[in-house]
Amino acid sequence: MKRENFDHGFSAADWRKAKAEALTVLRERAKRGDPITYSDLVSKISAVRMEPHDPRLAHFLGEISAEEHEVGRPLITALVVHKHDLQPGKGFFELSRSLGYSFVDEIEFWSDQIDRLRTQWK
Repeated sequence: MKRENFDHGFSAADWRKAKAEALTVLRERAKRGDPITYSDLVSKISAVRMEPHDPRLAHFLGEISAEEHEVGRPLITALVVHKHDLQPGKGFFELSRSLGYSFVDEIEFWSDQIDRLRTQWK
């Protein structure tokens, strides 16, 4: 999910630093196609503090994927999954559709994004 003019309550500098921290983690994971849980990802971000179920996290991940998409890269937040089923949340698929992706089978689309990430960052 990504909302325009979302007030996340952090300074712009801290928000950017947190996104850079998350991208570092996600790119390292992408090399192996290795998902990471929401809770593990937030534990690796020090610039801002968010909990795994924090509504700001959905926006945070949405911004990251939208920015990656804008420069022609796969949706890197496909790697961020729920602990209970090891799949991305519904927000990932909603964002994907809002960015112009068209798919019927969510799991097939998600798997394709993981494969594309592995290829992109190997």
